[in-house]
Amino acid sequence: MKSGPLGLDPELLNACVSCGLCLPHCPTFRVTGLEIASPRGRIAAMNAVETGMAPLKRPFIDAMAECVQCLGCETACPSGVRFGRLMEDSRATIAHRSGLRALLSRAFGAIAYRRLLPNQHVLHLLSWVLLVAQRMRVMPKRFRSSVPRLTRHRLRRTLNVTVGGNPDVWLFTGCVMDAWLQKTHVATAAALRSTGVRIARPDSRAGCCGALAAHAGRRDIARSLAKSVVAAMPGAAPIIVNSAGCGAALKDYGHLLGDADAERFAARVFDISEWLVAQTASPLATEARTSIVIQDPCHLRNVQRTHDSVRLLLGGAFALLETNDDGMCCGAGGGYAANQPDLSTKITKRKAKALRDAGASTDVAVCSSNPGCTFALEAAGFKVVHPAELYADCIAPDRGEPRNG
Repeated sequence: MKSGPLGLDPELLNACVSCGLCLPHCPTFRVTGLEIASPRGRIAAMNAVETGMAPLKRPFIDAMAECVQCLGCETACPSGVRFGRLMEDSRATIAHRSGLRALLSRAFGAIAYRRLLPNQHVLHLLSWVLLVAQRMRVMPKRFRSSVPRLTRHRLRRTLNVTVGGNPDVWLFTGCVMDAWLQKTHVATAAALRSTGVRIARPDSRAGCCGALAAHAGRRDIARSLAKSVVAAMPGAAPIIVNSAGCGAALKDYGHLLGDADAERFAARVFDISEWLVAQTASPLATEARTSIVIQDPCHLRNVQRTHDSVRLLLGGAFALLETNDDGMCCGAGGGYAANQPDLSTKITKRKAKALRDAGASTDVAVCSSNPGCTFALEAAGFKVVHPAELYADCIAPDRGEPRNG
């Protein structure tokens, strides 16, 4: 039974035994050293608010907002604490509090999550506006690691995939991926076609998965978007996703929507590397193996827990270099880089050092499968390539798709 100002599940809240094993895996604790910036500290703060020992005011709200939601703590927790559930429940309450600041936040969220991200025409138009802003050097500093360096090639609409129908597999195209990473979609389509399947993309109802809205506590919007996504990809065909964050969101639709149809839908969702490994009879193999550094997006490693598929898919064709930071977050976190620029920058600097120590350089690319990670690491000076692009280049090196740059 849920009770208290935050409406948290007592069983989830009391599962934490304050052992501290999560601390080394929390990026905000690592860069600040503050207890309130750790999962253990945030749960203690939730408990204090829930029991009436502390008010639901700015210090608590800030502590919740400063969490990047990487969920590295969940993989390290011996008690199985569902920290992500607690954080999303707390943020949902915070998002619907009273006051002018909360009202303005809800209004901005409604515009961004309902009108901007799901609408590809509007998002594409805005992308050209952002390109001009970058060329004129008027892009606000806090958005520089959240928005990639845009070029005409990057904004070209190059994906040639049928919309709707009765395919063997669906390719979920989403919002940001479709606007700024079309080359990844093209590579994903090539990889899928190489297995002999008929592919289709969903119609405009599936313009956004709702992940950013859910992370911000706007579950009403997230549920609305999720219902549209489910309706846009009917049938039983697998749904292939090449964004780690989107894949994690779609796989969680059963919990978000709470019905059997959503559970069945979620069971059809696969990360592109996960699906290709299951379909490919023999791994890629080359004699001269190019080195790449693996960067696991948090939502692939800590949520979907399918990050080993990338290694299985590419290990025969590339020399895979690993970081020594146990897959620590890169600091992107969806909109985190824009909302918490100082903390995000500190976390990204730690990740950049780990990548360089592993061998990443101007000649050795970083392999990552999430748009937020890609943009943050590009802003830090790295060349970032998606696993699907590496795979597609191996099976069809003469694809001739336009490269970003």
